[in-house]
Amino acid sequence: PAEPNFEENEAKSSWPQDKTIRRAFVRKVFTIVTLQLLFTFSMVCVFTFSTVVKKAVQNNLWVYLASYIIFLVVCICLSFCRSFSRRHPWNLVGLTVVTLSLTYVVGTVASFYDTPAVLIAMGTTLVISFAVIMFSAQSKVDFTLCSGILLVLALDLLMFGFFSCFYYSSILQVVYGCLGALLYALFLAVDCQLVMGRDTYALSPEEYVFAALVLYVDVITIFLYLLMLLGGGSRN
Repeated sequence: PAEPNFEENEAKSSWPQDKTIRRAFVRKVFTIVTLQLLFTFSMVCVFTFSTVVKKAVQNNLWVYLASYIIFLVVCICLSFCRSFSRRHPWNLVGLTVVTLSLTYVVGTVASFYDTPAVLIAMGTTLVISFAVIMFSAQSKVDFTLCSGILLVLALDLLMFGFFSCFYYSSILQVVYGCLGALLYALFLAVDCQLVMGRDTYALSPEEYVFAALVLYVDVITIFLYLLMLLGGGSRN
């Protein structure tokens, strides 16, 4: 097992040496992510609007648990096993499995919320994601230097969520949702700059599957936190 290949730019022109390769890499990654999000949000609409599907998934939560475990296992393999994440077509097969399993997980979660809350969270997620991507592409701020700080904040958020389980409060839920959405919007900015390779650190062009994976998971996580924020008190 090995971690994804990050390259550090010692000089401004050291990477990418060929801008054509970088542009092709960026186009490939964002095309894959767009297809993933189109599929996921389309299925979320089915899980939300269809009463038959909604009842079916709510009555079979073991499928939700199985999908979540599959997602975690394959996601970890794609993230830390370079021989898997770079081997075509198995890397795309793995990414497809991640997309299908996470789509079922997200759809099941969304089925417990009212339709307006799901639609608003979906629309807000797309707007925030687009704004973050555009800002990170144009900004002179190097967000990739903040990765360590964001990981510490993510751990703090995890602990905050764990202790919140023992004391339910609508205010706590709103705060947790806001903090989670903000944190993963920052993660999205960092990952976008890693993909674009315009700052200190950059992803290798061979890591297009890993790049698509992290961007996709960032956007979906933002959606889940916004759903928690907007859907508090409006569950079915």
